[in-house]
Amino acid sequence: MAFTKTHSVAVFAALLLGGCSFTDQALFPPLAQAPDATSSTAGATSAQPSAAVENTYAVPRVSSGQSTGTFVGQKVSSLRNDLQQLQSTLTGQAGQLQQIRNQTVQDSQSYHGTVAAIESRLQVGTTLGNPILVQQWNTAQGALDHINEDVLKMNRLSTDVASTSGLAAYLLDSVRAARSLSGAVDEDHRQLRVLEDETNGTIVMIERLLTDLATDVQRQQQYVSNERSNLNTLAIAIKNGQLYGASLSNVAYANPASLAPGATQATSAAVGSTERPLVVIRFDRQNIAYEDALYTAVKGALDRRPTAVFDVVAVSPSSGSPGTTALGETTARRNAEAVVRSLSQMGLPSDRVRVSSLSSPDATSGEVRVFVR
Repeated sequence: MAFTKTHSVAVFAALLLGGCSFTDQALFPPLAQAPDATSSTAGATSAQPSAAVENTYAVPRVSSGQSTGTFVGQKVSSLRNDLQQLQSTLTGQAGQLQQIRNQTVQDSQSYHGTVAAIESRLQVGTTLGNPILVQQWNTAQGALDHINEDVLKMNRLSTDVASTSGLAAYLLDSVRAARSLSGAVDEDHRQLRVLEDETNGTIVMIERLLTDLATDVQRQQQYVSNERSNLNTLAIAIKNGQLYGASLSNVAYANPASLAPGATQATSAAVGSTERPLVVIRFDRQNIAYEDALYTAVKGALDRRPTAVFDVVAVSPSSGSPGTTALGETTARRNAEAVVRSLSQMGLPSDRVRVSSLSSPDATSGEVRVFVR
């Protein structure tokens, strides 16, 4: 189901505030909570995270050193300035990550608040294709797009931090190389040892920032992918005016390639023999409302066996003139393709579905049979 985006935004303050704590915890681990949650509601100040979050990526302090008047001493001073500039860059990048995380939490609260409002309306019952729910669905899709933009920002930031890591490694090599320069006094070597320790400490913080960025990006990419599947399922629910469950992709998580050889192979002869279909959809009239029963049956099969693969078989009557038979086969095939599209919108991965066709003397009209493997 395709909805055109609108610019109207439905605000559901109670839902957003109620889900604030859960959303923050779900998106990021406790270590990465936002430093400040700006809100004008009562009690917001008591729920703000502590200032310790700002020290999550605190770089070691660069100690000052006395000038020795030697060439090596001048080199030490130059390297110390380079480290301070590097730490300033790193602090700014850590601040960018915190800002992106805060924005992601806000976008997620907006998304889940809108989705909750849609599901609440569907749960009590509503009309088919309710335009208010369509508008809210578009709003939720926009919020999810914002989260995806946050992920892109994290990717760009990760590239910048990787460049900082390269500069830090070069600086560490320069500090170590300075110890072999001639004309140094003992104080120069002492300051170089201190500077080496401080550079190593800075590198540790850079690696920590890179690790956290990689973890956040992976988590958010999976989150966005799952929620897009859930939105597709929600679109079908709005179309039919009744609430479904989560996307089928959240249940069908295993790789069917891990099944035994031949487990996914289905021929027309095998399908048409003694096996009992999971669902039979008879297209004997216009506008058959089959999606609710189809979703329930397929989800139940996946709950029992998450690695299940499904055969969608277009069945046409074998009796009649050649022209009538050919027309029936074409119609049955078209209906089977519509069923496959519905399964895809419900979130079932495409590699879990196989399509075939056959003619049967038992079929009085075109029908689609769904078998589970």
